[in-house]
Amino acid sequence: MPDETLTAADADTLRERLLAARDAHAAAEADIESIGEESVVAAADAYRKAIRLLDNYEESAVGTGDFQAYVEFQDKFLGLVEELPEELPDREAFEAAADRMDRRRLRERDFEGARADLEAAESYVEYLDHRTETKEELTEARRDAKLLLKDTDSRISELERLVELGEADVDAPVEHIRDPIDRYNEAVSEEFQSFKQSESAQEVLSVVEAAEWHSLVEFRSPPRDLREFVRESPDADEPIPTLLEYADYTGSKLDHYAEDPAMLQTSVAVHRTYLERLDADPLCVSFPPPSAETLRRKANELVSVLDRFASETTIAALRTVRELTRRDDYDRLRTAARARTELTDAELERLRSGAVETELHELREAHDKLADALSEADG
Repeated sequence: MPDETLTAADADTLRERLLAARDAHAAAEADIESIGEESVVAAADAYRKAIRLLDNYEESAVGTGDFQAYVEFQDKFLGLVEELPEELPDREAFEAAADRMDRRRLRERDFEGARADLEAAESYVEYLDHRTETKEELTEARRDAKLLLKDTDSRISELERLVELGEADVDAPVEHIRDPIDRYNEAVSEEFQSFKQSESAQEVLSVVEAAEWHSLVEFRSPPRDLREFVRESPDADEPIPTLLEYADYTGSKLDHYAEDPAMLQTSVAVHRTYLERLDADPLCVSFPPPSAETLRRKANELVSVLDRFASETTIAALRTVRELTRRDDYDRLRTAARARTELTDAELERLRSGAVETELHELREAHDKLADALSEADG
């Protein structure tokens, strides 16, 4: 269902967000590239390791409490700094921290001073974190843009439908197509009901199963155990209403009427709702009717199904419906019928005022701009 609250402003706002996210990520990438990717990653890694050592050993290595921790910390911290590449950005910050830690006795203020020495190198972590954050925002903005474009497409299609219906000749004689469709629908509904009431369940469900080969005749498929019942049980020779009546019988009473009471109970009783709701709706033609091509295809498929149970009178009524599609004014009458059926008073008023055309124009323009921005961001 299209979102009727969606406006061109929504697309424009997201476009601005997308472009801002693209520019922010590009700037973050440029900051790193100006220094060098490897250098920034190495400096950030060294900073994280140095801070981790300070945090882990501050309590145990200060004073004279734990000499082993003190020796272990100095060995790791000074070794870390010694192994840093000579060209590492702000290497002097690490060297200053190492000089501060190269003492026979460490105090808390030494750890605080080392952290202050390392502040210059913290920016490299911030460079990488900022790039990650801008990348995530850009990814989210791209995703939201794709979703909004989809919603915008749906809304544009809906507005185009309204414009098409607004151009309809609402005074056109739609009864020329409605009356034949009504006659056919009434005939096929009565005939299928009679067929269901009088013929065997096996015969009725064979028609439903045969309809599965036709994509425009949308019967709900019989459940698997019901298919097995009509193929294997001799009780399937009874009409559906009789079987539904049998399904209400107690076990001892059912023994007198059914040849396979157990199968009838497990198949018919379980699927009572399916059998009761089985009707001619999938065989009917909707009003307003579908496009001429679709109606012709459906009519051809319906003929194949109706040949299995319907009278020539009903089939002739269907052929009359199919012939409607050859009328020169079929599309005009169909559009008029759709306009009368589908347009609300509020939609008619918006069409008369030109609000629909204005919204459609603005939404198309915003859609194209957002699509261009998304293409640029993906590039």
